[in-house]
Amino acid sequence: MSKIVTTYNANYQSKTNAFPYQAEAFMAIKDLDYSAIFHEQGLGKTKIAIDLMLYWLDKRDIDTVMIVTKKQLVKNWVDEFPVHTFIKPKTLSNNKADNFYVLNSPAKAIITNFETLSTDKERIKLFLKLRDVAIIIDESTKLKNPESKLTKDFFEIAPLFKIRTIMTGTPVANRPYDIWSQIYFLDAGKSLGPDFKAFKSNTDLKNDFEEDELGRRIFEESVSGIYKKISAFSVRETKASCGIELPEKEYVAVYSEFEELQEVMYKKVMHELSLDINKDGEHILDDDSAALKRLLRFNEITSNPRLVDDGYDRNSSKEIELDRLIKDIVLKDEKCIVWSNFIENIDYFSKKYNEYQPRKIHGRMAMEERNKSVDLFKRDPQCKILFATPQAAKEGLTLTVANHVIFYDRGFNLDDYLQAQDRIHRISQKKKCYIYNLMVRGSIDEWIDSLLNAKQYAAFLAQGDIDLGEYIKKADYSYCDIIRELLAAEED
Repeated sequence: MSKIVTTYNANYQSKTNAFPYQAEAFMAIKDLDYSAIFHEQGLGKTKIAIDLMLYWLDKRDIDTVMIVTKKQLVKNWVDEFPVHTFIKPKTLSNNKADNFYVLNSPAKAIITNFETLSTDKERIKLFLKLRDVAIIIDESTKLKNPESKLTKDFFEIAPLFKIRTIMTGTPVANRPYDIWSQIYFLDAGKSLGPDFKAFKSNTDLKNDFEEDELGRRIFEESVSGIYKKISAFSVRETKASCGIELPEKEYVAVYSEFEELQEVMYKKVMHELSLDINKDGEHILDDDSAALKRLLRFNEITSNPRLVDDGYDRNSSKEIELDRLIKDIVLKDEKCIVWSNFIENIDYFSKKYNEYQPRKIHGRMAMEERNKSVDLFKRDPQCKILFATPQAAKEGLTLTVANHVIFYDRGFNLDDYLQAQDRIHRISQKKKCYIYNLMVRGSIDEWIDSLLNAKQYAAFLAQGDIDLGEYIKKADYSYCDIIRELLAAEED
């Protein structure tokens, strides 16, 4: 089978200049066959990736560069191309007829999503055999689970790409072992080993580290060695290290007390392992003996008791604080993003604060509708609030028209928290940024806060942001005690 050669000339000049730290990253990895761009979110990884693409097409005998990202970010990439380059990309989607023409065109750049590459794998494998193709994977933590079909498809197809680059601002999306399969896609286990289970056993942030000193020591030493093993082909800058001036980011913990009925509901789950739930007029007894399910129930009640009982007609403690914050922000003629993990909250608050012409984004909305929400939030001065779930809007969006983010509730995932807050703290931001964490005292909120802090410092260690000595000084395993208290009734 002979290779297809594309012959038309293209302009490989960049329209924009790189910041010094972007240029340094480009120079460090431009001639490598595989690499990782782990710059913190908001530092312009897209610019580095496009400069790499232009260089590969011009200097490294690459016919086509394929950019793979999440479905909701494809439009962002399409929009970025005319800003930085003279090349017009083509896109692959779930339309197989259109894909046929794209894969048989002389396209220099192709943008697609993870699922399309997986489902159309066989045809893309044929395409890779006929051309010299490089791949850039955006938000590579999508591949963090080595057991998923999607990740296995990417492992299978990886050797067919002449150059492989991954990029994400949070390579340790939740726990240190998340990085393994992303690196395996690049080097097939050369740096972090071929055995995921062995890697995971030493890099898992467990719930018994306060008592298990040996396990804790193994964990800390193993995690501290990760970045050393991948540093030869990885680049990472943080906002603190890259030398650019960004506005200050201030974290504000906003505490409140349980509303009376809310506390009764919470304690019932804690002590009786069950909760009477009244949804849509139907009375249900929810068996809450499974720990994870029980933690979710705690989170729902602490966030908004209406999530488990639509007959709840009071203002919960957080709701009062949210109202105060929103009014203060609007009074300053500034904008805010309110994050919640629960779609019902997003819908509820969008209606409640209708006077501020809010927009919303969540996973049940079509992509067109989400994009419209983003555009209106950015352009309409009357639209003061965006209500969103991190799962639907945490990545790829620059929302620097706002300088306040409010976490009405938080889940257990570090990536959700870090990505969501940095939608506003990016290169184009001019104002001081405020991150508000709403928490009810004596609730699961305090465990989530402690857990996310522990995960964040473990991520810093794995990513090379801090050394082992600094980690040991700052590491806090108090989440271990809190989780035991939360699940004590179950143990009894």
